Amino acid sequence: MAWKRALLEKREVRTSEGRYTITLEREDLSVLYPAMERYTLTLRAGKKEVAVFRTNTYEYSPTVGLDPRSVARQRARIWEERLKDEPLDFLEYLTKEQTRRLPTLPLTDVLVIQGSPRADGNCSILAGWVAEEVKISRKSVQVLLPDDMEIHPCIGCYQCYNTGACTFEDEMEGVVRALRCARLLVVCTPVYTSTVPAGLKALIDRCQALHAALNFTGRRRMEGTCGLLLGVCGRQGQENFACLAPVVEVFMENLGIVPAGEVLVDGIDRARDIRTIPGLEGWVRKAVRTALSTSCCPS
Repeated sequence: MAWKRALLEKREVRTSEGRYTITLEREDLSVLYPAMERYTLTLRAGKKEVAVFRTNTYEYSPTVGLDPRSVARQRARIWEERLKDEPLDFLEYLTKEQTRRLPTLPLTDVLVIQGSPRADGNCSILAGWVAEEVKISRKSVQVLLPDDMEIHPCIGCYQCYNTGACTFEDEMEGVVRALRCARLLVVCTPVYTSTVPAGLKALIDRCQALHAALNFTGRRRMEGTCGLLLGVCGRQGQENFACLAPVVEVFMENLGIVPAGEVLVDGIDRARDIRTIPGLEGWVRKAVRTALSTSCCPS
C-alpha cells in the first residue's frame, strides 16, 4: 500500500569510504490507527540502500518524554558522526544489526495450532483427527503447540508497524511464515477461565506483526486462507464458549482468514475423554473435509 510520504530532511556525508546520503521521511498511517505516523531514516551509498531505521508515534508511552521525530533525528546524528569517525566498522555493524534469524518451521497446506498446554489431552486428540483427515486428502499438515515453543508475549510496542516484523526474534517468526503459506488454519483450544489459554493468546497477540506486514505489502488480508475452530470446555452449555469463540474469530478476522466452521464440545468434565462421545470424530473429520473443499482451500 502506498502511504502519503513527506521528505523532512536530507543530508550528505563525506567519508574516507565515499559519499553517503541520509534522508528522513514521514508517512501518514492514520488509516491503520488514529494519528499514527511512521518516520523512516535511510542511509544510502548512491542508489544502494545501506541501512534503514523506522519508528512510529504509537511506540512512545505518555510518560517517556520522547517522540519519533526527535528519536529519528538523534539516530541520524549518530549515523553521521560514526560514518565520519569509523566508516568501515560502522558499516559492518549496520549489516549485522539488520540481519534476522531465518524461521525453521516447515511450510504446509494445513496449520493446526493445538492451544492446550496439555500435550496429551482432548485438544491433542482433536488435532490428531484433523491431521489424519488432512493426510487422507493428500495434503501436508503440521501441528504446533505454543506452550512448547519460545514465543515472547506481545508488549504492545508497535514496532511491527515500522517494518512489518516483530522486535522479538524467536520461534514466532516461523509460525508467521507457516501461517502465511497455509491454506487452512485449524485452532484447537480448551476453555481456560472462560477464554483461551495463555500460550495460545500469546501466539494470537504476536500475529499483530503479520497484520502490519499484510498492510505494508498492500494485501491487508490473507487471501485464500480458511479458518476452523475446534473448542472443548468442561462445563455443560454452549454459553461457556461465549468469550473463547470471539477471541479466535476476531484473530482470524484481523488477518482476513475466512471462517470455515466450528465444532464446540461442552460437558467434557463428565465425558472426560472426547473419544467416548458418539459421532464426534466423524463430525470433526467432516468439518475438516468441508473446509478443505471450500474455495479458499484450492486443490
